[in-house]
Amino acid sequence: MLRFRPLLHFCFLVSLSLALAVGCTPAQQASLGKKQVLTTFTVIADMAQNVAGDLLEVASLTKPGMEIHGYEPTPQDIARAQKADLILDNGLNLEAWAQRFYSNLPNVPRVTLSEGITPIPIQTGEYQGKPNPHAWMSPQNALIYVSNIANAFSKIDSAYAETYAQNAHKYQEAIQNLDKKLRKAIETIPSDRRFLVSCEGAFSYLARDYGLKEIYIWAVNDENQGTPQQIARVIQQVKQNKVPTVFCESTVSDRTMKQIAQQTGAKYGGLFYVDSLTSADGPAPTYLALLEHNVNTLIKGLS
Repeated sequence: MLRFRPLLHFCFLVSLSLALAVGCTPAQQASLGKKQVLTTFTVIADMAQNVAGDLLEVASLTKPGMEIHGYEPTPQDIARAQKADLILDNGLNLEAWAQRFYSNLPNVPRVTLSEGITPIPIQTGEYQGKPNPHAWMSPQNALIYVSNIANAFSKIDSAYAETYAQNAHKYQEAIQNLDKKLRKAIETIPSDRRFLVSCEGAFSYLARDYGLKEIYIWAVNDENQGTPQQIARVIQQVKQNKVPTVFCESTVSDRTMKQIAQQTGAKYGGLFYVDSLTSADGPAPTYLALLEHNVNTLIKGLS
């Protein structure tokens, strides 16, 4: 009987493999064998998916609607990351928890997508002098993110390097076309009314690109939010510049900004999306939709 055991063992493994394959959905079967890419938040997951197409499995560590700055990775997150073939992060101190997180992943390659971007220093608050982490809010910076993604994918999956380059080029064209559209839309607002007032100072790169003046309560969501001094400063600036409408971001409470609106006579114009996409049925399910929603919301508020 002993001489038959290897054959029986082989037959068992084949049967088990067939049973598992039959039990998989078509999507699960298609994903078998694909390299796994994990991103730190949903915005760069969407960018990465556009470059990957159906060649890689791309997932975000954080879910839609979640705050990224002060996120606390779970043991399950670490387990997912340990199985990844590549991790993509933003850098520029966005992921305040990154160093502790990566200490558990000594053998997993990672790429910081803001490499090659000239950072804008934060002007006020707890993080004064440090780089503003929200570089992806500039479509021009996003082109660099996409190039970095394509290069990273080509290194872990060199057989499809040309496809990743083609996908990146197509996606960059879409970003550039939207950039032109948004610039023209901003130009319809008189230059003396182009104020972007938000809770977080997440629009410095977009403001630079589009000729906007940025006013915010706190620089980064990881700060103590809405101190009396911060609120008083924004109230003074809104009144002084006769700003008609103020806004807030989706991942923080808008209560403080609504109070500022009441005290200044400005309108509250609704939510911007910055640190997270929405679910598929929301107003910002993709990076391009996020940009377009924000600019359209701003224009509606200032018109």
